[in-house]
Amino acid sequence: MKSGSKNWDAIVVGSGPGGATVAKELADGGKRVLILEWGDNAPVKGTLSQAVRGAFIPGKSLLVTGQMLGMVRGITTGGSSLFYCATAFKPPVDMLKAYGVDITGEFAELKNDVPMAPLPDELDSPAAQRFSQSALDLGYDCRKMDKFIYPDKCRTDCQLCSYGCPYGAKWTARNFVDHALKNGACIINHAKVNRVIIENRQAIGVEYKHNMKQHRVYAPRIIVAAGGIGSPVILRRSGIQNVGRDFFFDPLWYVMGKVNITGSGKGVPMTYGIHFEEDGIVLTDFNLPHILKTFFDLELLKIRQLFSYRNVIPIMIKIRDQLGGRVTDNGLIWKTLSRSDRQKLEKGAQHATRILKNAGATETYRSWVVAAHPGGTVKIGEHVDKNLKTEFDNLYVCDCSVIPEEWGLPPTVTLLSLGKRLAKHLL
Repeated sequence: MKSGSKNWDAIVVGSGPGGATVAKELADGGKRVLILEWGDNAPVKGTLSQAVRGAFIPGKSLLVTGQMLGMVRGITTGGSSLFYCATAFKPPVDMLKAYGVDITGEFAELKNDVPMAPLPDELDSPAAQRFSQSALDLGYDCRKMDKFIYPDKCRTDCQLCSYGCPYGAKWTARNFVDHALKNGACIINHAKVNRVIIENRQAIGVEYKHNMKQHRVYAPRIIVAAGGIGSPVILRRSGIQNVGRDFFFDPLWYVMGKVNITGSGKGVPMTYGIHFEEDGIVLTDFNLPHILKTFFDLELLKIRQLFSYRNVIPIMIKIRDQLGGRVTDNGLIWKTLSRSDRQKLEKGAQHATRILKNAGATETYRSWVVAAHPGGTVKIGEHVDKNLKTEFDNLYVCDCSVIPEEWGLPPTVTLLSLGKRLAKHLL
């Protein structure tokens, strides 16, 4: 396709949950939509090599802070949703209402568009069952969590959620992209957007690189949805200079315990969870893919643990971190964990250790800290208004970057709801 060869009604930069939803809804409304995606659109195979290409390339999808804390993001059609654990946390409705953004209706509509329900018991892994039973025995409010998974397509004894589900069981933003394409939208992959073209304080088009050449394409509506790191970089190059500071990125780590259980060790991750809302801590079971557990063991020089997999229960601790740090002009991150952040991680680890020991764990150990879900870099109320519009006319943002406060939970439901709301405004 030649740039500018068609008259577009809207250009969407990025195809993660926010961008994919806007593209789908606008295409449903009869609009001509062009999606520009930096990553590929290769068929989902559920392989480690595909996961590495999409989420673990240093300097691109894997960013490392000065504290050697790695943060991952998916760069492919569908964004991070291709590799996420498909857990559907309810959106922070009250927080957003305080900024004039009500997504109650859109959240209700989503239930007709995507699967959002707990998995049937027969899909629980033995490790998840042991985690849940031990937590309940100790008095924790441990509950099954809603999942973006079609149970009839999901397979037991499988560890491919984190690699990209090849069976179509896990809903991802690619589902919405495919829907948009069937309704007339177009996508250009391997398109690295440089900036939005601004004239007279209005967005009129996008400049991007594709096949080693610079291109320009034009439309009366531009929606930047390149993620919590990508969007502020693009917006700065477009003339908005105060973005990309004081952000969150949901630090997490794992506590693992060796327990005498049956089974292969494989299963759907994040089936059960405990949410300490006031503390900003979430604990879940987490069936790590074998190779990822091996990687953690090697990092920690846990040589004996290398040979234990099926009888290990990993518990993930995710926290709500304090806002801080900045995104550099070339898309790197500078952010440190505060004392409060480290205290939360430690408190979560203590809960996890208690649950594991009650489950019969003979030894426990902790992984390194990593991070996910960067956001808050283009905040509602500071950088965009309640309709997600920037200071420039016709330029909008719809991804995790617009969440105005630290939240500490997977943001997919929130982004889908925001995408629906923005599309209604644009239509």
